[in-house]
This record gives sequence, C-alpha cells and structure tokens, in this order.
Amino acid sequence: MSLLRSIASEFQKVFTTRMWWLLALLLVGYVLVLAGGFGAFLGWAVRNPDAAAATGGNTGVPPGTELAPLIYTFASSIGYVFPVLLGALAVTGEFRHRTLTPTFLAEPHRSIVLGGKFVTQLVVGAGLGVAAFATSVGSGAAALAAFDFDTGLDQGDTWALIGRGVLAMALWGGIGVGLGALVPNQVAAIVIVIAFTQFVEPILRLAASFSDVTASIGRFLPGAASDALVGASFYSIMSTGSSSSLDWWQGGLVLLGIAVVATVIGGATTWRRDVT
Repeated sequence: MSLLRSIASEFQKVFTTRMWWLLALLLVGYVLVLAGGFGAFLGWAVRNPDAAAATGGNTGVPPGTELAPLIYTFASSIGYVFPVLLGALAVTGEFRHRTLTPTFLAEPHRSIVLGGKFVTQLVVGAGLGVAAFATSVGSGAAALAAFDFDTGLDQGDTWALIGRGVLAMALWGGIGVGLGALVPNQVAAIVIVIAFTQFVEPILRLAASFSDVTASIGRFLPGAASDALVGASFYSIMSTGSSSSLDWWQGGLVLLGIAVVATVIGGATTWRRDVT
C-alpha cells in the first residue's frame, strides 16, 4: 500500500505543476511541424521529382520505402526527449526546491519514493506518447492523403507500430527518472539530456553506421534501441552500414534495462545521501 500511496502522491506532484502541460504543448507543436511539414514535402517531392530536382530537393528515401511509418514515427524518434526531461525534472525538482525532506518524512522508505516516481513517469511518458503519435499520425496522414499516398491506417502493422511507439515513450520516462537520480543537479541533468539526445548520440549513430563492426555496437545505443522497438525511423534511412537493427523486443529490453539500471544505481548512491 505504501507504493500505491507514493504513486498517487507523485501523480499529484506532476499534475499540480505547469511543467507537464508546457512540455506536452511543446511536444505536440514540435511533432506537428516536423511530421506534417516533412510529410507534405516528401509527398510533393515524390509526386513531382523533376520540380524537386530543379530546386535541389532530394527525398533521400530509397525506392519501395513506405512513407507512412517514417512520418508517423517522428513522434518517438524526435519526441522522446520530452518524457526524458519530464522524468528527470520529477527527481531533480525535489532536490532543487528542497521538498525531499517532507517527502521522506511522509514516506521514510526512499526506495518506495523512487519506485513511485519510476512507475508514475512510465505512465506519464505513455501519455505523452499518445499525444505525440496522435499528432504525427493526424498531420502525417493528412499530408500523405493530400498527395494520394497510402496512409496505412487500415493496416494492423501501423497500429502495432504506434503501440510500440507509445511503449518506447513510456520507457524514456523511466530513463529520465534514472538520470535524475544519478544527476540531482537540475541544470546539469537538462544539459545532459539535450546534449546527448540532440547532438552526441546522433553523431555517434552516424559515425557507427560506416562500419559493420561499429554498427553492430551502435544499435545498442538508447536511440537506436528505441527505433528498433518502434520498428521504423527516418534516421534508419540515413545510415550507411549494413548491420541490421535489433528486433523490436530486444530494443524494448535494452531501453528497460537502461531505465532500471540507471534508477537502481542512482537509488543506491545519490538518493541515499543526506538531503537536509
């Protein structure tokens, strides 16, 4: 029952602040512009190859590639940074605002508090995933339909992809909690999230793709594992290596493993320190 009370308390902490809906609005706007805009561009470029070539446009999509999965998965391939941030802020905010003392007085078992945060952010991350995929599918399908492309919404594989994408976003929320437990300084955690997701990992994945040996290692990076879990990503068509990605369930296990290991290590170290 203590864990259930902790989870309820964490939900209250999340939804009584503005951070969750501000990040949700940013996520929806970000995905809307990229999925809708890129879907429209690809639709126009594929239907008008001569005009696209004349303007220097290049779809970069290999022949036979289905456009719908690439566009829909913008929700997870570029939106995963938001549940990571929210998960990290759920932990670091307690350190920054010094609310851990009353939290631990209400629940002396620190592992239960951290476990409550972990479970809560899995659910919140899934909620952000639903919002992100609703946006990417809505805007992307509209763009594809405008150029008479198959939206894939009548196919079970498409909905399975969306479901796995929501699961990936949930796991990213758990990773955020682990990061926050490892790096309690809020500014440092935010910088790490943005730097790694937007710069470091994309560069590592691109560099790893040039060799089969490094590509086989690079597929275990968290972003690559997330794309494998979902089943599609625009990043995958930019890779030059021939190494195959992980199976969807392997990608899910990698993400879950990262989330659990980071949270356990953070709980055994930083989380145990004196907060007074």
